[in-house]
Amino acid sequence: MSKAVAAAAVRGSHDIVSRVDERLADALDKFGEDQEVGFPGTAFYLPMACALLGAEVKTLGEMQEVLDQTKTFLHEEPSEKLWLPYLGSALDSGIATMLAEEMLTALRYLYGEDPQDGWHGFISDTWLRSLGIQLVDGRLPGFAAVIGAAPDPETAEYIIRELQKRSILTFLIGNHEGQTMRDQLIEANVLSHDILENPASGWDTYIVPIGPDTESIIYVLNWAMRGALTFGGLQKGDWKGCLDYTRAHIFAFGLGLGTIDDLKFASGAGAITMGAPVICDTEIPEIRPTGVCTYEELVRELDHEKMVQTCVDVRGVKVTVREVDVPVPVAAAFEGETVRRPDMHVEFGGKYSKAFEYVGMRNMDEVEDGKVEVFGPDIDTVKEGSAMPLGLYFEVAGREMQKEFEPILERRIHSTCNYAHGIFHMGQRDLAWVRVSKDAFAAGWRLRNFGDVIMAELKEEMGAIIDKIQCIITTDEDKIAELLPIAQEAYHARDEVMGEMTDESVDTFYSCTLCQSYAPDHVCVISPERVGLCGAYNWLDGKAAYQISPHGANQPVEKGRCIDPLLGEWESVNDFVKRESHGTVDRVTLYSIMDAPMTSCGCFECILAMLPEANGFMIVNREYTGMTPLGMEFSTLAGTVGGGHQTPGFLGVGRRYVISRKFITGDGGLPRLVWMPNELKQDLAEGLQERAKELDMPDLSNQIATEDDAVAINDLVEYLQKVGHPALEMEPLM
Repeated sequence: MSKAVAAAAVRGSHDIVSRVDERLADALDKFGEDQEVGFPGTAFYLPMACALLGAEVKTLGEMQEVLDQTKTFLHEEPSEKLWLPYLGSALDSGIATMLAEEMLTALRYLYGEDPQDGWHGFISDTWLRSLGIQLVDGRLPGFAAVIGAAPDPETAEYIIRELQKRSILTFLIGNHEGQTMRDQLIEANVLSHDILENPASGWDTYIVPIGPDTESIIYVLNWAMRGALTFGGLQKGDWKGCLDYTRAHIFAFGLGLGTIDDLKFASGAGAITMGAPVICDTEIPEIRPTGVCTYEELVRELDHEKMVQTCVDVRGVKVTVREVDVPVPVAAAFEGETVRRPDMHVEFGGKYSKAFEYVGMRNMDEVEDGKVEVFGPDIDTVKEGSAMPLGLYFEVAGREMQKEFEPILERRIHSTCNYAHGIFHMGQRDLAWVRVSKDAFAAGWRLRNFGDVIMAELKEEMGAIIDKIQCIITTDEDKIAELLPIAQEAYHARDEVMGEMTDESVDTFYSCTLCQSYAPDHVCVISPERVGLCGAYNWLDGKAAYQISPHGANQPVEKGRCIDPLLGEWESVNDFVKRESHGTVDRVTLYSIMDAPMTSCGCFECILAMLPEANGFMIVNREYTGMTPLGMEFSTLAGTVGGGHQTPGFLGVGRRYVISRKFITGDGGLPRLVWMPNELKQDLAEGLQERAKELDMPDLSNQIATEDDAVAINDLVEYLQKVGHPALEMEPLM
């Protein structure tokens, strides 16, 4: 190891420990040794101290004990005249630096100084479980801690796009001469100014601004260390096991931009002890011999166009860069992007036009692999900000293909479209909503690119069952009128297959976590009698998806012991949801809106909401743009219901759940439904009438009000009294 590097690491460790010594003394004098101290949202106290020392630091007095231990890792700076091995002292200095940085930032939380405005700060256990598992199982290949700032915003944009293309999660830390990479990326329009108000939104695009100073790196390092404790089954204090685990399973690296001072060298030494090499863009001494990290420890790469690939090579990250022949980058890192109206060139579906998507199985000789046909005007023929109709019609063939796999492939259109930078997709079936950003349009995105990217992704992800695929992309009204009935007939046929199945007839339900890119804690549980809240996945879809991809978003959920058949609560379902929601949801019922309802993401077709004055519930679908009896439009309600939270009294659902025999049975069932938009009522008319007859309430469907009968809550109650709606005679909801 270079003597200069070791000396810098030693100096940096002494400096940070000295700062903690002074700050802790001040805190003890001000608050006393019994003052509680720690980070928000973690069960690991001070995580680095917990993992490496086995210490549970809850008070300032206990922090003093850890500081005393930390000082034992300090060394003297290497002599200029006497040669000695430097590796051990440098690595010890790295350990001391991490422990000291953790204590210093915990004290900053105590004083209310962290997180700093516009920065994320400490990473909670929820985020650890949300993305940490992906790091461990390979879905997210690695993460980068970018320390400092690029020479200019253009270079910052180039580096971050190279990281995003490889689906590498990036944390922005520190500064170079007062300039931060966060601000450079805002200037380059890579990050929105909204990041300053909500730094956590950076998780959606794999770019998270952690803190503006070097010591904020500890938030990333102790997040990685908690991966060892959480996923590796290691015990606190097993320092060797934890360090071995992070080196072998947490594929992280540091990317140093700009001047590397003593504290950065010391922090880098800490990262190296965890197996994370550091690659810098300045003339620093290198540490090439392997031993601590998988390959080299400290490397310089002066060419910014080569930096990211050098990082990947040095850390040994296994990445796949999607090479799709479209004019914008395609990667999972773009999946969480949104396209706001001011940034939009054109949209399809939603409030202003019709859009649908369909995947159908065909015989091998009916499909010409790779064929894309475009009908109707392209997006360069319309005024910026316009709305157009859209049909995405795909036909697939394969020796292993099965009819029941169609909806699984169809649902993949959602994430696949979102992988394309500047393309936003929401919804499904004939309720799709798509936007193309101005930047994507300027880069050359046109209609046929939807076919290019979707076909390429489906072939890559589902190659085991797809041998051939072709598509029609259309904005032509006549072509849509020709193809849409074919798609709708298929939707109906899929739903009919489920008609005779019951929740009691199966021992296993299926989960869906596709929407965790938008709502990290959301878990959808799909049963034969409760369709997924997006409306696109029923129980058979979940079963087929699991057969296609056993490690995917649809997993079997054993029912286990039934706790309450009326509410729809099972012991094993609760256990599964608690685990997959990262501990945020303890219990869930499938048939209640009032008692532990299922969480909602953003892809629900409809929203159920309690109307206390009417002693019942209303339901409103996404397409309805008017006012509801609750005094809110759908868009306002969606902001209340979404985000992966349990919200008693409010629930996102698939529209066909309304005509299920298990529809909110825990709250009184269909007789509680008092209001719904006319379009939704007409769409479900046959099913509503059938259910009403089964309940021996043949007039129930007619007694449910629509916007044609009443909108204001007082008018609704008056209408319900006039028609004798049964909800008014039921047990009070509150």
